[in-house]
Amino acid sequence: MQHEFFIRRCIELAQKATGNTYPNPLVGSVIVHNGKIIGEGYHQKAGENHAEINAINSVEDKSLIPESTIYVSLEPCAHFGKTPPCALKIVELGFKKVVIGALDSHDKVNGKGKKIIEDAGIEVISGVLEQECINLNKRFFTFHEKKRPFIILKWAESGDHFMDKDFKPTQISNSLTKQFVHQLRNNEHSILIGTMTAMRDNPSLTTREIVGRNPVRVLIDMDLKVPENYHIFNDEAETLVFNSVKESHEKHVTFIKISRENFIQNLLNKLHEMQIQSVIVEGGSIVLQQFIDAGLWDETLVIRNNNLTLENGTPAPKFLFTPSFVQDFRDNVIEFYKNSN
Repeated sequence: MQHEFFIRRCIELAQKATGNTYPNPLVGSVIVHNGKIIGEGYHQKAGENHAEINAINSVEDKSLIPESTIYVSLEPCAHFGKTPPCALKIVELGFKKVVIGALDSHDKVNGKGKKIIEDAGIEVISGVLEQECINLNKRFFTFHEKKRPFIILKWAESGDHFMDKDFKPTQISNSLTKQFVHQLRNNEHSILIGTMTAMRDNPSLTTREIVGRNPVRVLIDMDLKVPENYHIFNDEAETLVFNSVKESHEKHVTFIKISRENFIQNLLNKLHEMQIQSVIVEGGSIVLQQFIDAGLWDETLVIRNNNLTLENGTPAPKFLFTPSFVQDFRDNVIEFYKNSN
């Protein structure tokens, strides 16, 4: 199908901006005249031009636009934000046809962009490679439909299911899986750990293994036990500290007071309120188990070193699911899980 070919190109373009568009979705667009692409673009950063505008601007001969079809992976916006509505621009230029991958579930769009274009007498086709386009923006759709961030659980364990040796920091992953994890951090909006992980490992939670953006760091430290000179408080990234003691903002660190009751749900509500679209939970076994027991996860990555036997230490979380697929990384494997619920 010709439409699928061009929507697939839209998805490829959109993926170039993964991790850089929060809180906006990833969107790609191509403009086709007589079967040939004459313009293409993608949304590169929040506040900048949307994909459709970048595609339009890339067309050298604008006189071809009224005889062209514009393809876009996500429904054109219908509201005024930092940029004008793309649906109105498409109508203004008089495109012959518009082909949409997935409709936008955001309250401000949700079919309105499509309606504006149809009401102007332009043919609209939607739902082309719809599932692939929804998956491209799984974070965005989860955030708006479930009113919480997209949740990824991640941990490393030995062949005998321990996360460390004798409760001390232990190297389980290899250099390849480390790079994979740092790319994951670049792609996601935030990363979360608890007090014990911060105290024991003193992690920076940055993307130092690759060139990329650092996620927002989320620390659960109810009694504020983590010393202020620890890496998680450095100025390499923004840090949110959920605690039961104080509420304040100090440079790049924000302390958020939260109740211990219904803690996980309150935490997710607050992250949603702060426009955090996705979170990697890299906490210790206790924090991870809380999310697992509550059924509050969308994807899980388990790094496993089957050649490593630790015999004693922190047990890995109890997680009785079947992986969607498994990928080899030399002496490590990563098991990928999706929550069908």
